[in-house]
Amino acid sequence: MSDITIWFLNGPNANLYGLDANKTYGTDSFPVLQARCEKKAASLNASFRFLQSNYEGQLIDWIQEARGVADGIIINAAGLTYTSIPILDALMSFPGKIIETHMSNIWKRESFRHHSYISKVADGIVAGLGGDGYELAIQAIADLVRKNK
Repeated sequence: MSDITIWFLNGPNANLYGLDANKTYGTDSFPVLQARCEKKAASLNASFRFLQSNYEGQLIDWIQEARGVADGIIINAAGLTYTSIPILDALMSFPGKIIETHMSNIWKRESFRHHSYISKVADGIVAGLGGDGYELAIQAIADLVRKNK
């Protein structure tokens, strides 16, 4: 039986990972990333949900649903990272641990990507490590949650 629950939320266009000709987000498809993450969570004995939506409101609904259910949220809000105050507000109401993650190194990209609203509430950030970063974020949030239980 798992002792912690982790939700991993992915924003717009994450479902297209692995399909980008420039390989900005690596070569793993979204289903491959999901399988990798589920395997990592299982190895840590964590209950796990891996979700993706292209809609801001759906991400907000999931953050609100996670209250009282999840111990931690990992979020790659994708393009909404730089624009969404409503996602920030929803995350501010979440009592558990939060890790922001990005497949690419957002600080090596266009300047508009250098500002993240999510960073204001994140306990940590993992960026630029592709699918490996997703697995590292799961390990990190599991460690953070367990240290605080």
